[in-house]
Amino acid sequence: MPLLIGKTRGGEDWTPTFAESVDSEKCIGCGRCYKACSRQVLGPTDIEDEENYTSRMVMDIVEPDNCIGCAGCGVTCPKNCFSFITLEI
Repeated sequence: MPLLIGKTRGGEDWTPTFAESVDSEKCIGCGRCYKACSRQVLGPTDIEDEENYTSRMVMDIVEPDNCIGCAGCGVTCPKNCFSFITLEI
């Protein structure tokens, strides 16, 4: 099936890659991805560790429909936590 293709300002073909998930085991909650996303796709989530009675903040995809496929979140992530998908049309 054909993929969704866009055009750059210079007229080149570009395939958007949309954020699909964040690996909460790798995420350190630094917020770089949150700051890079201008579309409010990401938000903080608390993960509770019931064994150790602790919690930690990680980023999660809270508004996936707002994603424009720029992959800026993945580029800024120091731990490579994001997985991306392309869209078929």
